[in-house]
Amino acid sequence: MQDILINWTPQETRVAVVENGAMQELHLERTLERGRVGNVYLGKVVRVLPGMQSAFVEIGLERAAFLHVADLHSQIAARLEQGAAAHAPTPIERLVFEGQSLMVQVLKDPIGTKGARLTTQISVAGRLLVYLPQDKHIGISQKIESAELREQLRQRVLRLATEAALAEQGTDPAGADHGGFILRTNAEDASDAELAADIAYLRRTWASIRLGSQRQPAGTLLHQDLTLAERVLRDLSNDDTHTIRIDSRLQFEHLQAFGSTYTPGAVAKLQHYTGERPIFDLHNIDEEVSRALQRRVDLKSGGYLVIDQTEALTTVDVNTGGFVGGRNFEDTIFKTNLEAAGAIARQLRLRNLGGIIIVDFIDMSREEHRHAVLAELHKQLARDRTRTTVGDFTKLGLLELTRKRTRESLAHLLCEPCPTCDGRGQVKTARTVCYDVLREILREARRFQPREFRVVASPAVVEMLLDEESVHLAGLSEFIGKPISLMAEPTMNPEQYDIVLL
Repeated sequence: MQDILINWTPQETRVAVVENGAMQELHLERTLERGRVGNVYLGKVVRVLPGMQSAFVEIGLERAAFLHVADLHSQIAARLEQGAAAHAPTPIERLVFEGQSLMVQVLKDPIGTKGARLTTQISVAGRLLVYLPQDKHIGISQKIESAELREQLRQRVLRLATEAALAEQGTDPAGADHGGFILRTNAEDASDAELAADIAYLRRTWASIRLGSQRQPAGTLLHQDLTLAERVLRDLSNDDTHTIRIDSRLQFEHLQAFGSTYTPGAVAKLQHYTGERPIFDLHNIDEEVSRALQRRVDLKSGGYLVIDQTEALTTVDVNTGGFVGGRNFEDTIFKTNLEAAGAIARQLRLRNLGGIIIVDFIDMSREEHRHAVLAELHKQLARDRTRTTVGDFTKLGLLELTRKRTRESLAHLLCEPCPTCDGRGQVKTARTVCYDVLREILREARRFQPREFRVVASPAVVEMLLDEESVHLAGLSEFIGKPISLMAEPTMNPEQYDIVLL
């Protein structure tokens, strides 16, 4: 059973997905920092890099966006027609040139120092269908497994799309440009009227985008994806969703109107939350978010995980901690790893960790234990909408996973590197800073001849220089022949200091 809580304010929308009483996902959208995945721009090619088979495209963001040759529509179409193995990609320098205007769509938001990832194959998402205006392919969601049903749906959409194109273009059926469509999973039980309405909406949206591309200058936003609150109805709500509660009457009424048009099945689940307690207090969401920003994750058994996120990959270390509940040490390890598998799957969703993930489970000597842990991990990951690939245990006992990265992780969204340690996660000891100070005074004494040297540093450093390091400080003063005075500055961080020449 799934419940969705929406906390809306003018500056920020937060969405918590709660399953069986525990938060599994947090989605965040800030008005001034809206995600750009799905946005369509009229871009301008500013640089072509043959060596990387890519180009940088200016779309009006802080950094130029990145377009790889594999994401050009002509190359995608060729691969579909000829097969990936048979198709040799045309060099990008023969397909695009500097100064060229291109209609592009954002595949991935800018992450860290990397610009947005682009494609020239435009797709417009609706409630039941995804429209591919440059194609004629009719695709079906892989989650619809019945071959007979897939073919029935394909023929229905093809017929409805052709009728819509004929109504607009007035041509014969063979020449009608109906575009391509992908049926989403929730289209499985849709009626012809619902599918036709979605097709009409998507074609109108595409007509507006195309008209804008002909009239607007390069760098213009042609189409923006739905807001996070609207995407809850379109993407997050499903048959398992029990309620969708939102704490803003204004947004509740907006979502009712939006849902009545595009997601009528979700409207009945919408509720306006009017309780006295903040909506996120219902399931201690804010406390869960705070815990999701910490390195350590405690397990109910007494074991714990340590999660470290780096630029290249994320590591997860599993430890038994104080758990000694098994009949023997092997059972203890197995039960800890089994519990850790479920916790890891939840943390990947909760923290939105993507890319390469290396898990260091506690070493298991028995093959059946390793299989059971892998099976539990697969079972828990099956609930995740984001595709995750799980490898096998390596010779060193490590497990490699890859999870599709489409947006910033929770830590990158909510946090920034510590200004004191500059993101290292640790600072120099007071004694180390003391020795830095003594070396700096000696260096300055060889260049200048002031009356006195004054050290301005944090209270901890000054206290150590006056106490444990007083002998060394006095010895240096005698060696350089100048007095050294000390002044504590509480606002300085532990590594900061100044040497003032008086």
